[in-house]
Amino acid sequence: MRKFIIFSLLAAVMCSCGEYQRALKSTDYNYKFEFAKQAFENKRYVQASTLFKDCCNVFKGTDKAEESLYLLALSDYENQDYYSSGAYFKTYYQRYPKGKFVEPARFYCGYGYYLDSPDPQLDQTTTIKGIEELQAFLEYFPRSDKVAQAQNAIFELQDKLTLKQLQNAQLYYNLGNYMGNNYESCVIVARNAVRDYPYSKYKEDLEMLILKARFQEADQSIDERKQERFREVIDEYYSFVNNYPDSPNRQEAENIYQIARKYVKD
Repeated sequence: MRKFIIFSLLAAVMCSCGEYQRALKSTDYNYKFEFAKQAFENKRYVQASTLFKDCCNVFKGTDKAEESLYLLALSDYENQDYYSSGAYFKTYYQRYPKGKFVEPARFYCGYGYYLDSPDPQLDQTTTIKGIEELQAFLEYFPRSDKVAQAQNAIFELQDKLTLKQLQNAQLYYNLGNYMGNNYESCVIVARNAVRDYPYSKYKEDLEMLILKARFQEADQSIDERKQERFREVIDEYYSFVNNYPDSPNRQEAENIYQIARKYVKD
């Protein structure tokens, strides 16, 4: 019985491949189009993508061209080729700005980039594209049933960009005064991240890093500059504890403040 089942599956696969080859070589593009739709429904996305690509060129100026382009993009999306699908979805909504698939095309364009977004330490071009496309989707379709999904994806992508900036700021902090004042660079990077992503879950970490960088900068300054720089430390301390009174870093912040007070005359 098991051998029969395996043989039946192999026969079905071989038959399917044979039909696909016929569709691929066929000059009857209506047949090719219908076969591509059937392949898509059966989750044979590579086959569907290849056939829809042929159909797009032949059916230009018809309703089938619009549907072929959208299903081509969706086939690549379902096949997890988000780079290609994003390009096709964008071509679709630019070519058919009032098309019947424009809402899902704009959504899947951005969400594909979200799914394809790399780890924070890698290049974040895809992450930025995802944010831009999803924000555009929200502007065009503010009442879509996918608004919450798009917003959550944007927040996650922004957090990823913020984490990258936090890692960059931490690197400057770790370098200290090696070949220059890297504490100042740490503060600049962290402040820019707080400004650009004010609702990020890493905001507290960034502001604590600013406080620590200011403290190290003051502590390692020449005597003539210590008082001035420790005043900046105290200013950062008050800003931090006002924003995060129950922070797990509160004790470290208090220790920094107590040391800074010793250098600042009232």
